[in-house]
Amino acid sequence: MHIAVSGNIGSGKTTLTELLAKHYHWEPEFEEVDNNPYLDDFYREMQRWSFNLQIFFLNSRLKQVKEIHDSGKNVVQDRTIYEDAHIFAPNLHAMGLMPSRDYENYLSLFHLMESFVKAPDLLIYLRASVPTLVGQIQQRGRDYENNIRLDYLNRLNERYEAWISSYDKGKLLVINVDENKFAHNPEHLGEIINRIDAELNGLF
Repeated sequence: MHIAVSGNIGSGKTTLTELLAKHYHWEPEFEEVDNNPYLDDFYREMQRWSFNLQIFFLNSRLKQVKEIHDSGKNVVQDRTIYEDAHIFAPNLHAMGLMPSRDYENYLSLFHLMESFVKAPDLLIYLRASVPTLVGQIQQRGRDYENNIRLDYLNRLNERYEAWISSYDKGKLLVINVDENKFAHNPEHLGEIINRIDAELNGLF
């Protein structure tokens, strides 16, 4: 079984991944944040490093998905391969931060990779307003996120909503993070688990 958690920067993906993996006794799979050699440079100079960053993420996520399916284990994954191609790369291109030839090259590679990828059995989308995102980003205090602009987060939110509204690769569960404080409230986490159980029961 493969559950993936998606959502904007600061929406709580890593926290929910950890909590669900602990509850179900499944393997958690996380983004390569600490080992990403481009993040610091990207947030300082987005246009110069956008293509490098997206290729790194695409490569690491394809490798992760392959390992998930090869292992045969039950896994909760922090972020999906789809978000890079449907949200982050097109947003960078639209903002003039990724040249068209790099973007077209990136998309061509993504579509080839996607043909080898099986979608998660359940996708969880964490929907959060920009104020909620900013509050949670500030709480965790990652240095390289200090320069993230509000308009950047807002643009990403718009693209997430557009992607989720047309998502058709499998089962989908949407959690409103403005209202559900699963990180601090066990009852709220319990509500999510109950909803996941209801979805998973339909998969067996």
